[in-house]
Amino acid sequence: MKSGVDIVQVGSFVHPVKVPQMADTDELVQRLVAGKDSGVVISGLALNERGVERGLECGVEMFCLGASASETHSVKNTGMSLRDAVRRIIVMAERLVEQGKKVQVSVQSAFGCGYQGPISEQRVLNIVSAYVGAGLNNISLADTAGHGNPQQVERLFSVILDRYPDVQCTGHFHNTYGLGMANVMAALKAGVTSIETSFAGLGGCPFTRVAAGNVPTEDFVHTLQRQGMREDVDLDQLIGVAGEVAEFFDREMPGCVYKTGAIPDQEAA
Repeated sequence: MKSGVDIVQVGSFVHPVKVPQMADTDELVQRLVAGKDSGVVISGLALNERGVERGLECGVEMFCLGASASETHSVKNTGMSLRDAVRRIIVMAERLVEQGKKVQVSVQSAFGCGYQGPISEQRVLNIVSAYVGAGLNNISLADTAGHGNPQQVERLFSVILDRYPDVQCTGHFHNTYGLGMANVMAALKAGVTSIETSFAGLGGCPFTRVAAGNVPTEDFVHTLQRQGMREDVDLDQLIGVAGEVAEFFDREMPGCVYKTGAIPDQEAA
């Protein structure tokens, strides 16, 4: 929170029995919102009405609501068909907007599914169209299974931003097959201005076939800063947290920069 990042997604308001790792999300949100001294936004993921209620009760500042573009993943993740899940998300999002809450809606498995394989771009565009039609313009595309490739990512985001110039697009990439950072750069090239990452590459949807973490936050910020961007973010703090994550889990994490340190700035000889 002190490093200068814009948004911190603390966790998911999901059933503690099904996903015990998220059982204390409510308490964490309360503590972080009460103790923050910067403009960082505290967000949380909700998939149903009970999750939204929990978010409201603990004071989460931005709700992330998602539906999958994969029928199989949708049923495994929410117990609902794609169509029903999208409708449900839109209803919940509209109610939150009416209450003055910040809302992001997402299309999960937007670039492929570990169960179904390829996902048609038209299906993703149909979901995006439904969101925009409901007045929801903060939209994330998530590569939940890590199947996306840079060409696909750039093309799909370019179509969306060309068709809906008022939409704020976010990219969310899992590094299952080592394409995470390449996909991030492709999204930025297409005009995406928001990327979701995780410390040390933590993460992985428990309801996908192969669960792998997101692009490491410290690696992403390091990549940006090597190109003169987001120099306001304290990279050393991010590297320190990633190291603490590795120490806590007592294993090597998939991130790179927390192990090597940042490339030093040196003047040419």
